[in-house]
Amino acid sequence: MRVATADRSVLSGEVHVYTLLRQRLLAEVPDLDEETLSDTLEGLTNLHDLLAELIRSALTDEALAGGLKARIGDMKERLERLETRAERKRALVLQAMTEAGITKFMAADFSASLRQGSPTLAIAAEDQIPAAFWKPQPPKLDKLTLLAALKSGVAIAGVSLDAPRMQLSVRSK
Repeated sequence: MRVATADRSVLSGEVHVYTLLRQRLLAEVPDLDEETLSDTLEGLTNLHDLLAELIRSALTDEALAGGLKARIGDMKERLERLETRAERKRALVLQAMTEAGITKFMAADFSASLRQGSPTLAIAAEDQIPAAFWKPQPPKLDKLTLLAALKSGVAIAGVSLDAPRMQLSVRSK
């Protein structure tokens, strides 16, 4: 069975069959050791195969996501280089046109002209700017510091540590 076609109902059905068979086997043979029980159930159901396929698919998805993150990072760097290069080229054209006294020229596929730009903001001393021009920022909860404090035994109102949850650990070579 391909993972792409497996859905929650297939997994749920396999889990149901597995647990039902496990209960019946334990009821019939109460002193059955865990290894024999596990081997018997693995032979009677497809649950282990389905779980293995799902984990392999998750590993593949994680590898693809990692590759895409790296590729996106590379593409962002390339984008920044292209934008910087375009800015430099425009600055060169601006400087050359200004020095040559050319205010406008036409090409077959574009026209270029010099014009007076809008005034830009120049901040000389931030500490002298009145409060009316500052945007208040909403406070942001520092969860890592809060977690560290709780783990070190500090009692903090409004927060507590939850009981640890089961997690899936998958190691691949």
